[in-house]
Amino acid sequence: MRIVIAGGHGQIALRLEQLLAARGDEVAGIIRNPEQADALQQLGVEPVVLDLESASVADVAEQLRGADAAVFAAGAGPGSGAARKETVDKAAAILFADAAVRAGVRRFVVVSSMGADPTHQGDEIFDVYQRAKGEADAYVRGLGSLEWTILRPGMLTDDAGTGLVRLEAHTGRGPIPRADVAAVLAELVEGSSTAGLTLELISGPVPIPVAVKAVAGE
Repeated sequence: MRIVIAGGHGQIALRLEQLLAARGDEVAGIIRNPEQADALQQLGVEPVVLDLESASVADVAEQLRGADAAVFAAGAGPGSGAARKETVDKAAAILFADAAVRAGVRRFVVVSSMGADPTHQGDEIFDVYQRAKGEADAYVRGLGSLEWTILRPGMLTDDAGTGLVRLEAHTGRGPIPRADVAAVLAELVEGSSTAGLTLELISGPVPIPVAVKAVAGE
């Protein structure tokens, strides 16, 4: 498979890219900072320098053309203000989805946030973030030409992955290592059995391949 990942130098994306490259997929990571290119190349990943805050749909579609799947794993990051929650977590996600449609990429996976809700109230930065992610998710859900899956992890940790999770429509809150999020994404992107599902993810008792098959009804 050829898989293009937005936010290619993010903590989850780097782990995902390593997994995909190791299993033989052709992986491209979209990054804004050219200084991050070496880190991707060392993983066997093609770096694509492109700023999703200023790029056009046509620019992004050009990079997506010929891909089998696209993953939106970009984020403004914890140190950013409310404005970048709108331009990255919402607008860039919508741009990436529109570009996937234009490029004819069907499989589309979004790394969202537990509690993301377009009607979320409040003016704190985290409130703006939850609303922005919710609005982006709602937009993706409305694109009938995409086989989308939205993944909403719980509290992210840097603990070692266990390979054991709870992956359901509603899990309740809980922690999840970034390594396990990446491993779930690697399973989700491989096929479209979970298309049309919004899934929450926390640590749990079920091996990841089993959890993905179960939620897909297999």
